[in-house]
Amino acid sequence: MTGPFRVACVQVNAQREIDGNVARAADLVRQARAGGADLIAMPENVSMMGCRSRDIRGLAMPEAEHVALSEFRGLARETGAWLLPGSLGIAADDGRVYNRSYLIDSDGGIVARYDKIHMFDVDLADGESYRESKNFKPGENAVVAPTPWGLLGMTVCYDVRFPHLYRALAKAGASFLTVPAAFTRTTGTAHWHVLLRSRAIETGCYVIAPAQCGAHPGARETFGHSLIVGPWGDVLADAGEEPGFVIADVDPARVDEARRMVPALTHDRGIATPELATPERDEPVRAVG
Repeated sequence: MTGPFRVACVQVNAQREIDGNVARAADLVRQARAGGADLIAMPENVSMMGCRSRDIRGLAMPEAEHVALSEFRGLARETGAWLLPGSLGIAADDGRVYNRSYLIDSDGGIVARYDKIHMFDVDLADGESYRESKNFKPGENAVVAPTPWGLLGMTVCYDVRFPHLYRALAKAGASFLTVPAAFTRTTGTAHWHVLLRSRAIETGCYVIAPAQCGAHPGARETFGHSLIVGPWGDVLADAGEEPGFVIADVDPARVDEARRMVPALTHDRGIATPELATPERDEPVRAVG
C-alpha cells in the first residue's frame, strides 16, 4: 500500500485539427503537473473530435505513426508525470478505428492499452443520434494496469453504463478506475454524476473521469464536468463546463476502508436465469345448499 498522491483531470474542447488539440491539452498537463499532479488524465478523443466518417477514419493513424501518442509520450518524459491520454483514434486492419486509451509512465513508456468495448449507438430526443459502431471497432478485453500507487482499471465513456465491467476490474484488483469521456450534453445532464458515483460506490474504487466540454464539429455538444470521485461515492473535484483542469488528493487507504465497511465485492452469489413467475389463483368458493 502506497501513500497519498495527486490526480488531475484535464478538460478540453477538442476540434478537428489534431496539432492544436494536442498543444492545448499539453499546456493544461504542464499546468496540472506544476500543481503537483502525479497522474494526469485526459478525455476521450483528446486529439480530435470529428463528426463525419472521413474525419474519424481519415485522421486515424496506426499506433506506431500516431503523432498525438508520440507527443504525449514525450510530454510524460518532460514532466515526469504518469499520463492517461483518454483515447486516440488508432487505425484498425479492417478500415475501422479503435477508440484506444493509453497509460504512459513517467519515462514515456506505454504501460497499457485499452480499446473501448461498448459502442454508443443511441437515438436521443429531438433527432440526436449516434452510431459509433459505423466507424469504430469494439475492443474485447478488459484491462487492469500497474501503477506506482496500485492497480488501475481502464474504460472509456459509454462503458460506464455497464457495471459488470467495473465490478470485474475491481475484483481483479483495481483500486482506481478511469473513464475518459465525451458525454453528450443531453445524457451528461441526466446521468453523468450518478453513473460515476454509482461505479465508485459499487466497487469501492476511486473513479477518475476527464471529459470533453463545449461545442464541437457537427453541432455536437459535450457536458464537461470532469470528475474525481472517492470510493465512498463522494465527489472530490468537478471541473464545471469550461476547459481547464482539476486536482484531488487520492489516498489508496480509503479504498480498503470503504471495502471493509461494505464488503460487497465478496458477497456475490450465483443466480440462475430469471424465470417468469406464474401467479397463483385461489379456487372459487362454491355456495353450499
